Amino acid sequence: MMRLTGAMLLVGVLAACNGAADLGKPAVPLGDFKLAHNIVVAPKIQKVPLSRELETEVMTKMLQEAVSERFDRYDGTRLYHFGISIESYFLAPPGVPVVAAPKSAMIIRITVWDDAENKKLTEKAHQITVLESLDQGPLVGSGYTKTAEEQFKNLSQNAVKQIENFLVKKNAEEGWFSEGVITAKPDDDAAKADEAG
Repeated sequence: MMRLTGAMLLVGVLAACNGAADLGKPAVPLGDFKLAHNIVVAPKIQKVPLSRELETEVMTKMLQEAVSERFDRYDGTRLYHFGISIESYFLAPPGVPVVAAPKSAMIIRITVWDDAENKKLTEKAHQITVLESLDQGPLVGSGYTKTAEEQFKNLSQNAVKQIENFLVKKNAEEGWFSEGVITAKPDDDAAKADEAG
């Protein structure tokens, strides 16, 4: 629990940029990906001491909405499913001295399923630790400037951006979402041109 608390109270340099900042731009290429089931649960969620309270149902719904906001933009033909579990959270409270203003944080785990293959792509759930954006400045805690719901929405958007980064990396390394997508190599094109000539 001490390690978890320490990770949740990290400040400043480790905080993320706003995860929703790129939603107005075209989606990052992700092969033939299309999200089908978007499941978010929190059966064993832990609230770090001193954190603000927020109902579990509110958190699971907000994270699910953030997932939809980002991944519904993908319109491939192969279906994949997300199973996401919220493990723990810390929502910075107001009234903490500015010199030690903590940052809100959350830990989640995600499992990715390939529908056509009926199998998990993640052998074990991938864990992500996410911190809030520094849009209120590095010295002022968001407990002074945001509601608990606003803090958690920011965490959700940042978490989902990290999920996208993880999927892009796995697709590049292991071709998770590229099955069925045929890309002609330059040599193949040349051979076809010779045959046609």
